[in-house]
Amino acid sequence: MANSIEFSLFAPYNKGASLIGSFSNWNEISMKKGKDGYFRTQVELEDGVYQYKFRVQSKSWFFEPDQWVDVNDPYATDIDDPTQNGVVRIKDGQKIVDTYVWQHDDKPLPADHELVIYELHVGDFSGGEADPYARGKYEHVVEKLDYLADLGINAIELMPVKEYPGDHSWGYNPRYFFATESSYGTTEQLKHLIDECHARGIRVIMDGIYNHSEAESPLTQIDHDYWYHHSPRDPDNNWGPEFNYEFYDENLETYPARRFMGDQVRFWVEQYHIDGIRFDAARQIANYDFMHWIVQEAKQAASMKPFYTVAEHIPETTSITNADGPMDGCWHDSFYHCVLEHICGDTFDIERLKDVIDCKRQGFMGATNVVNYLTNHDHNHVLAELGDRGILDEEAFKRRRLGAVITMTAVGVPLLWMGEEFGEYKYKTQEQAKIDWTLLGHDLNRGLFEFCKGLIHLRKSNHALYTENIDFIHENPETKVLAYSRWNEEGSRVVVVANFSDDFLAGYTIPNFPENGTWHEWTANYDVEAGDNQIMVDLGGYEAKVFVWQ
Repeated sequence: MANSIEFSLFAPYNKGASLIGSFSNWNEISMKKGKDGYFRTQVELEDGVYQYKFRVQSKSWFFEPDQWVDVNDPYATDIDDPTQNGVVRIKDGQKIVDTYVWQHDDKPLPADHELVIYELHVGDFSGGEADPYARGKYEHVVEKLDYLADLGINAIELMPVKEYPGDHSWGYNPRYFFATESSYGTTEQLKHLIDECHARGIRVIMDGIYNHSEAESPLTQIDHDYWYHHSPRDPDNNWGPEFNYEFYDENLETYPARRFMGDQVRFWVEQYHIDGIRFDAARQIANYDFMHWIVQEAKQAASMKPFYTVAEHIPETTSITNADGPMDGCWHDSFYHCVLEHICGDTFDIERLKDVIDCKRQGFMGATNVVNYLTNHDHNHVLAELGDRGILDEEAFKRRRLGAVITMTAVGVPLLWMGEEFGEYKYKTQEQAKIDWTLLGHDLNRGLFEFCKGLIHLRKSNHALYTENIDFIHENPETKVLAYSRWNEEGSRVVVVANFSDDFLAGYTIPNFPENGTWHEWTANYDVEAGDNQIMVDLGGYEAKVFVWQ
């Protein structure tokens, strides 16, 4: 039985629009514009799957005046890859995204301060290991979830999965903001991935692009300057047409770009049950008023469940995340630069190290305000950086372990880039760069995996590392040794002693130890006594010792 289905297009200053689709043999169906700026029409449709587009008289400056152009629905929830048409599904007389039934919405998820985030790119994470060019899909990420659960991470940050042109991209060129990238699989398969993460207590943070769109995104074709700035505000940092969150339409009493983004953020939270958003290029968005608003829209849609918002604002700024800031956290890029330079032996600056290990010294307020990482998708893998300096094999893995200790014990939320936990060593590239899972068969790589797994467990079982409490108990610029203590009010204590030199330091004394008595040295698994508020330790070159209060 056919039902009347409404199609609508918000294009308030366009002269005309019509609907074309597989249901009309691609003949035009006229649409009528209301005072609210929407063109609408009703079509009698049986339940099923149909393809469609809008034909609209464009107001974009790069077309002839009022030129008719075919565009996809900016709100299309699926795009047919071969034809690049919008897809609409009708079931029980209603438009639906799909028929997925969520299984694990009742599972408890970690709080923001408990997060250990794993950033991954669906296309390069796994799948088709025998074929270096085979695309990774959502289903292949599901196959690796038990591996990730074993590693101990409790959040994955998916690089953008909104529909982009072509079949391989990092996703920072979104063309359709409501549709999922079809080369990775179906909408149901993405929901299944998120559901299976939740089953394992793993939150899903979505990388979102709110600064710009890809050049042929539908809104650019309909009326470019209604949603976007006419031209780039910062030509050196421009990746496509930039949304104009300042423009207010007084006739319709709306901010068009904000309205569109609010709609899509609510859609992703409600349809895909995501648990957080990373806001790409927040410095280029440059509108805290909009960011405050969009974060509130997301959190209201998420209702009672934890929802973490983190900005990529490079260089980082405390204003985006402190008391009056719009975000919960921000990518801690100075941590990356500083710690990498120190484990590579490029420099030694004890005050800089203290600044990034205790973000409060930089003006941040607490433990969820920064996300610490040694690398991410924008940078080379750490072993590639070490290799560039002639640091290879066991020496490289030793320094990578030192970096892992600092990342997991500094104040803030730690993040791993995919493959870092076992020593992937590729250079950054936007070309296909699949993780080499065979590395896990090598002793050094497997050893690094076990070390990172152990550190994550240490962090989750010693809640001193969840706090913003930190004391630098010892620093020695000559020997390049830095020691710090972390604690909470319940008696959890962890002391980290790090040697940033090549020298083996035998019988090195650490004064100002916070407690006398038995401590457990975690990296080598032995107990040691502290007396007279000091401890003696043998410290290898580029080595960290981690003492846990018993």
